[in-house]
Amino acid sequence: MKKTVVVIDGMGGGIGAQLIGRIREIIDADKVPVELIALGTNASAAERMLKAGAHRGAAGENAVKVSVSLGDFILGPLGIVLANSLMGEVSPAMAEAVLAAPGERILLPVHQEHVYLAGTESLPLGRLLDKAVDHLKERLERIEGC
Repeated sequence: MKKTVVVIDGMGGGIGAQLIGRIREIIDADKVPVELIALGTNASAAERMLKAGAHRGAAGENAVKVSVSLGDFILGPLGIVLANSLMGEVSPAMAEAVLAAPGERILLPVHQEHVYLAGTESLPLGRLLDKAVDHLKERLERIEGC
């Protein structure tokens, strides 16, 4: 059964591109086929994620609102669920759509100016990416084992 992984990012798409690159390294299409969809809050973020290996992608508020529901898993920085975050690129409608989507959200607790997450350890971005992708791999393997 094919699974869809949606990666959402804004600004330059750097975090999303790194996520997609790492996900491509761990997926085994023979076990659980995975489609990677890149959703950028802007065109440059979507383009960078597509270059990193997403199968398809789109950009902008409406694309996020419509396409986020396609994902069995939704990955991105914490800001994708916080209205007006990522320097205002995440609209309230985008954040609401991500929160309302049926897929499992795997969020990186990347620092946001207006939010403090108590109880989270401060880790380098590379380690946060590893943890997110490891969790996704574990979830995909569990599905494959069913």
